[in-house]
Amino acid sequence: MISADRRQTSALRVLSPRTHARARLICFPHAGGAAGAYRGWSLDAPWDIEVCAVQYPGRGDRFDEPAATDIGSLLDDLVPALTSACTGGESVTTVLFGHSMGAAVAYEAARRLAVTGSPPAALVVSGQPAPERTRGGGTLHRATDRELLADLNRLGGTARDVMDNSALLGALLPAIRADYRLIETYRPLPSGPLDIPVTVLYADDDPEITADEAAAWSGVTTGACAVEVFTGGHFYLETRRAIVLPRVFRTVRAALPPTATAWPSTP
Repeated sequence: MISADRRQTSALRVLSPRTHARARLICFPHAGGAAGAYRGWSLDAPWDIEVCAVQYPGRGDRFDEPAATDIGSLLDDLVPALTSACTGGESVTTVLFGHSMGAAVAYEAARRLAVTGSPPAALVVSGQPAPERTRGGGTLHRATDRELLADLNRLGGTARDVMDNSALLGALLPAIRADYRLIETYRPLPSGPLDIPVTVLYADDDPEITADEAAAWSGVTTGACAVEVFTGGHFYLETRRAIVLPRVFRTVRAALPPTATAWPSTP
């Protein structure tokens, strides 16, 4: 478990501490999302998995900071806290998870951590094409507010009470636009392949990813790569949560070292 004096270090948020955690799942939000999106995950996590999330600048309790508009500067902001979590002298296995834009950020963060000698034990990506198959070239980050909001409606990941609150939307749109720019201009950063297991999750009715784009993630690692498809749209994580969340937690536990000792009460 992350010690109390590190729970709010920089970008990393511990959403529901687990005193006896053997593994840590660090989650990366989608475009426009914040760390709090994973609070429900943290409450549903089993006793031995502590769920954390990164808080991107420009949202949540970092609302007064400028949002990153490219993945390099975002990594510069996030990686120090991630490195601390991976090398804090604790016998805790760390796994990264990211959905949509968060999948690309988690992947690039895993690569940078690997270069510095502190890679995560595994990576789970969701709802995002493999880096070499990234669609890019989008122009919504330069579109009108109305067009940007129409795309948020299309994907369906923003709460109705937020979409109906014009004042709140006006405050959030700069960060959302910055995220769209980041993912629409994203290209894989120079680096070698990972050497960790990668799990790819996606939904069969998601317009943002195809089966081929999901399968192409196998090229990012020399380790094992598993691909699993669910029913639903881009935000199947919520509509199929009862099935998806246990799948993610099984992946986290699979990353534990063989010498990890399970308690008799392991659920």
